[in-house]
Amino acid sequence: MPTSYDIPEVLDRREGPHGEIVLRRHGELLQIIANGCFLMDTSDGRSERLLVDAALGALDGRAAPRLLIGGLGVGFSLAHAAGGPRPGRITVVERESAIIDWHLDGPLAEFSARALADPRTEILQTDLVAYVHETSATYDALCLDIDNGPGWTVTEGNDSLYSPGGLAACARVLRPGGVLAVWSAQPSPEFEETLCNAGFQQVRTEEIPVARGVPDVVHLAVRPG
Repeated sequence: MPTSYDIPEVLDRREGPHGEIVLRRHGELLQIIANGCFLMDTSDGRSERLLVDAALGALDGRAAPRLLIGGLGVGFSLAHAAGGPRPGRITVVERESAIIDWHLDGPLAEFSARALADPRTEILQTDLVAYVHETSATYDALCLDIDNGPGWTVTEGNDSLYSPGGLAACARVLRPGGVLAVWSAQPSPEFEETLCNAGFQQVRTEEIPVARGVPDVVHLAVRPG
């Protein structure tokens, strides 16, 4: 018989404009599930930290770069960015009000409270796909972690973000020489080609070793300028 430790405990379940979003506890881990698809948990955070480090590392020596993070998730990317002195401003775009609530006044606050209190941090509740097409703001680095990768999106509408038109919108919000970093659960040579065809330069992929299976990766590309 499974023990209570083995059975995930649902802490919150909500229906939103994009479907069901669930926060559950499995042992010591907190997990986010969207429409039955596992998104992330609090087990590690290496890949989220690498996403930020790779983006900032690919920038030139500009002072106080402005960072845009697509997806709040469990807060690892934000916490890591705010834990360093380099970013001048950190904007996080998150479309799910439930996830924001879990960070502001819920179980995920333990991972992000200090970062959310940082005066450099700004949380925007909006859809990233729409945001990159509509905003007049510009950034030095854009870190995307809203899907399991370009070929494994959480919702169907996210597909357009990885198309030539969506990548052109990402380039539009980047300042000259700005860096686009995209987290993925698996490598994608096809996406690298799409990035090149969209006009990005210095396209490359950094691998993140995992315990089993293919490595997670971060796709990196630089806007010319």
